[in-house]
Amino acid sequence: MFDTLGVLILVVVIALFGFLATRAWKLKNALLKWGGVVITGLLTLIPTALLVLGLIGFYKLNGRHNNPVTDIQVAGTPAQIARGEKLAQICVSCHTSDGQLPLSGTNFAAKFDFPPLGTLYAPNLTPTGDITDWSDGEVIRAIREGVHKNGRSLLIMPAENFRNLSDDDVQALVAYLRSQPATGGPTPTNQFNLLGAVFNNLSDFRTAQQPVGSVTAPQPGTPEYGKYMVDVIGCRSCHGDQLQGKVDNGQPGPPPGPNLTQIVPQWTEEQFMTFFNTGQLPDGSTVPILTLPSGFTEPIMPWPEVRAVASDDELKAMYAYLHGLPPVEGPAK
Repeated sequence: MFDTLGVLILVVVIALFGFLATRAWKLKNALLKWGGVVITGLLTLIPTALLVLGLIGFYKLNGRHNNPVTDIQVAGTPAQIARGEKLAQICVSCHTSDGQLPLSGTNFAAKFDFPPLGTLYAPNLTPTGDITDWSDGEVIRAIREGVHKNGRSLLIMPAENFRNLSDDDVQALVAYLRSQPATGGPTPTNQFNLLGAVFNNLSDFRTAQQPVGSVTAPQPGTPEYGKYMVDVIGCRSCHGDQLQGKVDNGQPGPPPGPNLTQIVPQWTEEQFMTFFNTGQLPDGSTVPILTLPSGFTEPIMPWPEVRAVASDDELKAMYAYLHGLPPVEGPAK
């Protein structure tokens, strides 16, 4: 991934203004000399800084990781496929254009109205898509560790959440991916431009994680299992590491969510279940709808996706975990 044309244009701009700066330095008139040096000097330094940031960004984007690949063959039993289909609901927002299975991929940058940073696609994960020639171990590594088959980091992949998936659940997800109806073909290649590389250097779209060993889920129905579901679904991405809430800092990413340690303990289990079944809060209000210029809409708090992923028992376990949290001051500043 490299923007040769963009880099060459920036090098030409740097050379041009650098040349003009040397010409200005030779002027006899002091006002013209120093005015010219300052202006052309700034016009040289700014693109030079952008070039350095961009080159570092491309270096990071093309870096490779040597996370080991597990030698495993997923059985693909009906029970695994059924469980995997539930878990795949976590992925529909990014990997579909309409929020419905199968996970046939979409133009991610266009869907979420990215600035003009290049092309960024969420890949087609059906049997005719990008993972058709991947081993099950390579798919598991991608899900839990955010590492592509070729070793580079995946982009905007919530591996920090999916690394919590148990061995049974991640294998179930792979079983479902293999069982989907074949839809479309390989996804177009991602290609960031120079601006995208600079943006990556400053914000970092890369998601590679440290290798994950064996993971066992807690006993179903317990608060510990509720924590497991909270971690896998990725509630902390919006609500903070301690679920203490976040504020909008203007950075790209998931919308900031409120302090769950102070909200959920005030709810009854029935109110919690009603929210995830209908989107209605205890005060009778509903979650605001996020609408992007691309036409993409969903509730700011994606309760339909959580409802689709979690069974009644799993939601009740999540309530037990969240209801029992000690209050934490927030949102984080």
